[in-house]
Parts: sequence; C-alpha cells; structure tokens
Amino acid sequence: MVRIGLGRDLHRLVSGRRFLLGGVELPSPVGEQGHSDGDVLVHALIDALLGAAGLGDIGELFPPSDATWQDADSLHLLAIAFDKVKAAGWSVVNIDAVVTCEAPKLLPHRAAIRASVAATLELPIDAVFVKGKTNEGCDSLGKGHAVEALVVCLLERA
Repeated sequence: MVRIGLGRDLHRLVSGRRFLLGGVELPSPVGEQGHSDGDVLVHALIDALLGAAGLGDIGELFPPSDATWQDADSLHLLAIAFDKVKAAGWSVVNIDAVVTCEAPKLLPHRAAIRASVAATLELPIDAVFVKGKTNEGCDSLGKGHAVEALVVCLLERA
C-alpha cells in the first residue's frame, strides 16, 4: 500500500530571524517569523508526512499554544514526526518540494538542504528534491514579504 501526502506552509519574513530551509541557514537580512525556528520547508514536510500516514498535522502535534515548542529546532520536530510515521508502519519513498521566495536564491544551497532532509529521514539524497521558484513580483511572496513551501511525499507500508 502507498499513500501520498501534501504539505504547505507560509511564513512572513522579518528582521532579526534566521532564514532556514531544511535545517540549513541561508544568508539573508530577514528570516521566517514563527513559533519554532520558522523553517517553512520542514513545517510543510511534517504536514505531508503526518497527512500521508493519517496521523494529524503539525499544529496538532506541536501546537503553537505550547511553550515547549517556542524557538524549537524544526529538524528536531521532523525527527519526532518521522518516528511516529515509522511507528505506524510507514517508510518514506521520496520527497519533492517547491519553495517560493524572491530571495535568497535556493540553487547555491540546494545540495545542503537535500542532504540535511535526507539525513533526518534516513533516505538517500536522490530521494529528496527541492526546487526554488519566485513569484515574479506578484503578491506578498513576490514582494519579498513571505516564503512558501509545498511538499509532497510518498509513503509505503514498511
């Protein structure tokens, strides 16, 4: 049996925060605003994994009302969610993601992002792919006020 999960997340970009994607810090004068460290890619990935496994979503597992998760490392949250997915009898086949933001450019950091996510999910690097897109100046993404991630994952029964 296989299942597909879809995750989406969007965060405002603000001064005084780090810009993280897949646990990798990218050089930027602004970063993601969020309850945890704001890693939009990892948050969307957590939703994709949990959804495919029928185990809820990131807000249910790590509610923003719980101070435990304030400024938490999103890769740590991903590891917790991944453990739940494995415990439910699922294994990850692959991950495909799109990150939309005007800056910074993703391409110079893509290999590090893929490696970070692959290591956390115990996958070969070729099972994780991340694409960077812009919004061509349209809306809050295109004006550089936000970053968005869309992630799909394929799970199979272990």
